[in-house]
Amino acid sequence: MPRIAIHTDQAPAAIGPYSQAVRAGGTVYLSGQIPLDPATGELVAGDIQTQTRRAFDNLRAVCEAAGGSLEQVARLGLYVTDLSDFAAVNAVMAEYFDAPYPARSTIQVSALPKAAAFEVDAVLVLE
Repeated sequence: MPRIAIHTDQAPAAIGPYSQAVRAGGTVYLSGQIPLDPATGELVAGDIQTQTRRAFDNLRAVCEAAGGSLEQVARLGLYVTDLSDFAAVNAVMAEYFDAPYPARSTIQVSALPKAAAFEVDAVLVLE
């Protein structure tokens, strides 16, 4: 099965040797999105909610470039540098997703690229 790279200028360019997303059959694997402004490539200023919204906006842009939407996301991986932000991240996630919610894991990490406080990756199912 061929792998098809997905790219959009509406989300930050990859900052390493990877694709924003890769489609294999009807499944799209989305790389992690941190709260970078796609126009500048800089980390957005603000609290965890501001950073989480920007990362989800970036994720939505890649989903749309793949021909899908956030409603078709089957799984999310959330990464935070401070697990005390869990409730704030949940509140923002509720702005972007409706029931039935995607399966999800939330993991505290010691650091993220560009000193971000939040990152999200996903699996999108188009079929």
